[in-house]
Formats: sequence, structure tokens, C-alpha cells
Amino acid sequence: MAVVQPLKADPIGFAGELRPSTASIVARTDNFAWHDDAYLRQRGEGQARRQPMAIYEVHLGSWQRGAGNAFLSYDELADRLIPYAVEMGFTHLELLPVSEHPLDDRWGYQPIGLFAPTRRHGEPAGFARFVDRAHQAGLAVILDWVPAHFPMDRHGLAHFDGKPLYEHADPRRGFHPDWNTAIYDFGRAEVSNFLAASALYWLDRFHVDGLRVDAVASMLYLDYSRKAGEWLPNPDGSNDNKDAVAFLRRVNQLCYGEHAGTATIAEESTSWPGVSQPVHEGGLGFGFKWNMGWMNDTLDYMSLEPIHRRYHHDKLTFGLLYAFSENFVLPLSHDEVVHGKRSILGRMPGDRWQQFANVRAYYGFMWGHPGKKLLFMGQEFGQRKEWNLDRSLDWHLPPKRPMPGCATSCAT
Repeated sequence: MAVVQPLKADPIGFAGELRPSTASIVARTDNFAWHDDAYLRQRGEGQARRQPMAIYEVHLGSWQRGAGNAFLSYDELADRLIPYAVEMGFTHLELLPVSEHPLDDRWGYQPIGLFAPTRRHGEPAGFARFVDRAHQAGLAVILDWVPAHFPMDRHGLAHFDGKPLYEHADPRRGFHPDWNTAIYDFGRAEVSNFLAASALYWLDRFHVDGLRVDAVASMLYLDYSRKAGEWLPNPDGSNDNKDAVAFLRRVNQLCYGEHAGTATIAEESTSWPGVSQPVHEGGLGFGFKWNMGWMNDTLDYMSLEPIHRRYHHDKLTFGLLYAFSENFVLPLSHDEVVHGKRSILGRMPGDRWQQFANVRAYYGFMWGHPGKKLLFMGQEFGQRKEWNLDRSLDWHLPPKRPMPGCATSCAT
């Protein structure tokens, strides 16, 4: 007896319906009228690691909302976000995943449409105009890209033909217990080619300047977040995911080989050697790596009462011992202002005046430390509350600063 499979979204669909609808939409993405030729020529003349990088990390759905707490369109975001980022002195915008995804609460990190800009803000052409206008303003655009795992929603890639197809068939390698998601079978040529095509698609069709690859550590280790007996080792007993390593090296080679001046950035939280070293020298081939150790140490230090800091100066100085072992980005990212961690300002000791003084001193130390810089939205003006993806930043709080590009009807 034949089993009727659920309807699936097109794995390489270029557009999708607005959630909760799940169908793919036929759309052209090869006919945009671009105006960034001069920017792309200049970008191709240098190496990203030798250029200034002050990155403004943004969740497009909550940086600012419109009337009635509605999402802003890509064009409205271009009108407001781009000039604001330029005014604040940032060189790059890093966008939390814009790939189509079913659930807002996952911030885009469980994508289903790896070729489709999310319909929450409009059509693919609108996203292309956003990137084009950023380039004309001198801003680079980095996208968070998620090849590590995918959600189990019925319309997605999970059990695509009724059995494991994109995911590894053995749940010890094909299921992620932390996130309740499926893990790609990186050893299958069809799967790795699908993912590599997604990476190149954003660089080619949408002219983006780089990809920040999410959850790289979970890809590199077979026993990542697993107890004994819950993971499948290599025949020699080792725990490195050789298929994932080969995939990451190949993707990095393709990105740098096909699109001069772009960059790839790894969110990698372990001491895996050579993350940002070239593949021909035995590295993974990324351009940069997030420095999670620096972030954790320095935030711990700054959260201490000043009288206690004299015993913990090593948390500030230790980072210099390895500062040049990789091409680092110093990230104060969205992960540090959610789930009860408080905002960066809220972590500082003392009264309100002392908290702001601590933050200013911390940012000064950060900007003087080796490594590229990254601030999540709201940190530039001292957002007091934790990030809430269901509303805009607290633009009504900064003194003497109007809400960027916004009339009184904008939501706060």
C-alpha cells in the first residue's frame, strides 16, 4: 500500500510564502538592476583581513518595527538602517539569517529555504535592493548561514522522500539532541553540493560580502554535546567529523575562489587548530573566527565589582597570548543578551552612571584589542533590557536621538 508523503517546499526555491503558509513561490533572482559595480571592483582589490571591520549585527525583524508592530519591508529597512549604520561608523552589517524559516522564535537559525530570502520583509528583489543600497553607501553585508542542521518540519528537508535523504541515516550522526534538529549527511556528494550551491548563491545572486557560518563546532565533532554511547566514532576511534571538515574546506575554497574580496567567518568555540588558516596549509580555510574565549573572559571581568577586579586581571590579558593565532572577530553578539544573561549594560556593576562608564571603558578596551569588532544592535546606545525579538529596540530611551528614519507612528 502506497504511503502518501507530506507536501514539501522546493529545496532550492527562490521564494516562499509568509509563515504560517509553507509553499514555495516561483521567482527570478537573475534580473536585478545593480548599481554597485564600483563597490565590487574596490572590494576585489584587497583582502578582508587587512581592512577595518566594525560589524553591526542586526536582526531585521526587531531592529525596528512599523506601525502596529509590523515587520518593516526590505526597502523600509534600507531607508532607516543603512544611513544609521553609516552615521554610527560601522563598516559592515551582519544579518541574522534571512533564509526562509518557519519559526520566529529560532531567530532564523533553523532554516528551510536556503535559497529564499524570508518573505517577512518582502520579495527577493527587495532584499537585492537592500544590499545594493548598502553597497552604494559603502557598507558591506554579511549573512549568517546555517549548514550545520535543519528543522524537522513536515514541509522541509527531513525525510524528504519518506526516508533519510538530506540527513545522515544514523541518528547518532543525523540528529542533534540540543536543538531537536536533523544533521546533514556531509559525506553525500548531492548533499554537500546542495549546501555549497546555497553559499555561492548568496554571494552571486545577491552580491553579499561574506558568510558567517553558524555552529561550526557542532559540525566538527561527532561527539558534540553527546554522552558516551550517543555518538558514532570513526573506525579509528577519533571524534572529528571528517566529512564535515572536507565540506567546510571545499565551501571556503569555492567562496574565495569565485568571489574575490568576500569573507567567511566561523562561529567556532573550541581550540580546533587552523580555523582561519588556508586549506593548502592544513586549515579549514575560513577568513575569520569568532573569539568566544575573549568574549567570555572579558564579560566576566567587567561584571565584577571594581574592588574585586584586581584579582582577575588575567581575564583581560590572557587573550593577548593567543590573539594572533587566528584571524579573530571580537563578538558581543545576540547570544550574549538573551535567556536571562541581561544586556551588556545590565551586566555592569554600580548605578546607572557607573554602568554607562563601565560600558564605555569596555568598548574602548575592545576597540584597542587585536581583532575585528562586532556589536549586536542596541549595544551601541546602551539598550538596558534584554533583546526581545517581538518588538523593536528601545529607541525612545537614547537621549536627544530620534528613532532612525521614523515618524511618531513607529512601534517601540
